[in-house]
Amino acid sequence: MSGRVSSPLRALAWIACAFAFCVIVFGAFVRLSNAGLSCPDWPTCYGHITWPQRPHAIAQADAAFPQRPVETTKAWREQTHRFLAGTLGVLVLVLALAATWRNRARMAIVVAGIALIAIGIPFYMDKSYVASAICAGAGEALLLACVIFWRDAGWRRIAVLALAVVAFQALLGMWTVTWLLKPIVVSGHLLGGMTTFALLAWIAWKLSRACARNAREASLFGAVLTGLILLACQIFLGGWTSSNYAALACGTDFPKCLGHWWPPVDFHQGFILWRGIGVNFEGGILDAAARSAIQIAHRFGAFVVFVYLAWLAHRVSRAGLRGFGIALGVLLIAQVALGIGNVKLGLPLAVAVAHNGGAALLLFVMVALVARTSREAEGVRREEENQRDMRFPHPASRLP
Repeated sequence: MSGRVSSPLRALAWIACAFAFCVIVFGAFVRLSNAGLSCPDWPTCYGHITWPQRPHAIAQADAAFPQRPVETTKAWREQTHRFLAGTLGVLVLVLALAATWRNRARMAIVVAGIALIAIGIPFYMDKSYVASAICAGAGEALLLACVIFWRDAGWRRIAVLALAVVAFQALLGMWTVTWLLKPIVVSGHLLGGMTTFALLAWIAWKLSRACARNAREASLFGAVLTGLILLACQIFLGGWTSSNYAALACGTDFPKCLGHWWPPVDFHQGFILWRGIGVNFEGGILDAAARSAIQIAHRFGAFVVFVYLAWLAHRVSRAGLRGFGIALGVLLIAQVALGIGNVKLGLPLAVAVAHNGGAALLLFVMVALVARTSREAEGVRREEENQRDMRFPHPASRLP
């Protein structure tokens, strides 16, 4: 990263990162309290900017959507989550505009991309789905083209990528409602939220000039990146477990499942990603064997991630990054405890939401480690090697 970064820009990145974490936690609260379909339309809620609250408004909404009567105790959660996600989108847009400010052509591309996506929303509300898809697809293509063809832009390039992800998140939120909680969409929505959070965390750390201080720290990059990939896979498994209502597929048994070490399972049915459109997935449609397969896969994934990240926490601590190592170890133990608590206590809402928040915090620490050990680390290694060669020249260099 070249040049000095202003304090307001750095503050904006950290604010957006913190806000993304709040959106993830509140989104988990909405999903786990079964409020995901409490607003049957999008982006309005029963045709309202907020949600129906007065008796006559509720009566009108019930008449307009007889298949989904108003539940005000749930509707406010879904629509508030949309407001929070929209606010996050504005923060990321400002960050992307700041990133492209010095290059007016790229800034124009970003503005055009967002404008096309915004134009698609009224088309969607008017049920012109083809026109809406064309506008949204064209807007996303412009943003991604800016990312792909913008070489060596550092955090600026990632800021535009974060904007593209946030825009796609809005589409996933729309499909979550209109496709009736399809598991692949709900899981993708969770993964997209985590990806947005990770990108914003990376930007915030880089604007804070996080980089390896020596070759010992830089040598951790490969191990840290592997851990980040494993954690991302486990987060998807967690989303898949939740969206298929398989969190209690093994009852309240742990480490056994339904009283068995290996109960009847159906991995084929459990991991069919696409099941067509028109099926209401609220409450889940899979049988017990398929849900048990998902739960067992999630448990095995948790074991693999726990072992690897525990080893990584030890290695990180020994490399001089003791604070990161301790944070990783503590969060890892807490996350496993929350996961077991979900099962043993019958999935209480507070514990389940905390489990989602714990996954996000683990992701934050892993991204911080990636930022600390990547890119600039190569320069640190070369500088140390050059200094060592100056102190102890190679014998060949002293030959006449």
